[in-house]
Amino acid sequence: MKVRYVGDTFGGGYCGLTSGKVYECLGVEFGCLRLIDDEGPDYWEKADGEQEGYLYDAKAPRPMDGETPPGRFEIVEDDADGTLQRAIYG
Repeated sequence: MKVRYVGDTFGGGYCGLTSGKVYECLGVEFGCLRLIDDEGPDYWEKADGEQEGYLYDAKAPRPMDGETPPGRFEIVEDDADGTLQRAIYG
């Protein structure tokens, strides 16, 4: 699954999203998308059992510090079950 982030760029390459960039979505959890964000998949050393990626709100992605207004996701590639469609648009 893949999504495009549309909104103000935030994070500066660390735990952030860039407007217009397409991201791999690893899954949907608790109303959030688990993404490989601007850090990339090999940025940190994972502990045993730790999942890759970070969670971003599916309907209003933004940094937790509140300094950047929420953006939105556009679906680039969904799975056969429409998982992203349901998570992002309800």
